Amino acid sequence: MPDEDFQPSEVHPISEVSTGKWVLLLVAIAYVAGSLFLIFNLRGRLDQVSKDQAASSAQIAELTKRMQSAEASDETLAQQVGMTKKDLASRAAAITRAQRAAEARLAEQQKQQISAVTGEVAGVKTDVGGVKTDVASTRADLEATKAKLASAIGDLGVQSGLIARTSSDLEILKHKGDRNYYEFTLLRGAKPQPVSTVSLQLKKADAKRGKFTLNVTSDDKTIEKKDRNISEPIQFYTGRDRMLYELVVWTVDKKKAVGYLSTPKNAPVPVTAN
Repeated sequence: MPDEDFQPSEVHPISEVSTGKWVLLLVAIAYVAGSLFLIFNLRGRLDQVSKDQAASSAQIAELTKRMQSAEASDETLAQQVGMTKKDLASRAAAITRAQRAAEARLAEQQKQQISAVTGEVAGVKTDVGGVKTDVASTRADLEATKAKLASAIGDLGVQSGLIARTSSDLEILKHKGDRNYYEFTLLRGAKPQPVSTVSLQLKKADAKRGKFTLNVTSDDKTIEKKDRNISEPIQFYTGRDRMLYELVVWTVDKKKAVGYLSTPKNAPVPVTAN
């Protein structure tokens, strides 16, 4: 029978042991290859590290050399700076001495100038004191002059202005400029003498009594002023505007009378013959 005649052939499976060996071999080869790669790679890195270390050592050596050179330069510079400081200290000391000497000279000059100015101020004070004394004296003189230049009532009963009793008093009145003033000296027995726009004639003089008599010719009229006293204002009106004229005699002797005539500022001025 076919079923009986058919006998299946025996199957021989792949040996699992052989397969395991190949796997182990491949793994071992891969491990060895990887190890070799790692070893070569590590050696390369070690070589690079060695090179880097050598380069670093060279750089360190160069840096050390530079530092040593820099230290030497610093020492040299320090020496130079030290010398410069010494020079500067010496120069500063010299400048300080010169400055102190200049300050001393300036102080002495200022002291001398102050002394000179003080002396000048003292002199000015002395001068001012003298001026004050002069001013006080002048003021006293003015007060005395004012007392002497007192006003009075004239012979016409009109209040007179200030009266001059001497030639010096008359100069003061002239400087005041309130009126016009004309000095005169009348001789007894002489012809009428023109004074300003009028004429005066001395008729009598009594030195012992201080009295006199004179004629005043004005506006073609003659007025007798009889027995008048020294320093008495003698008044009369003249001109179209009837201006008040005054005359004062301050000195009388046997032969003459000396005094002045005063007229208003707007009075006619005598014509002087050329």
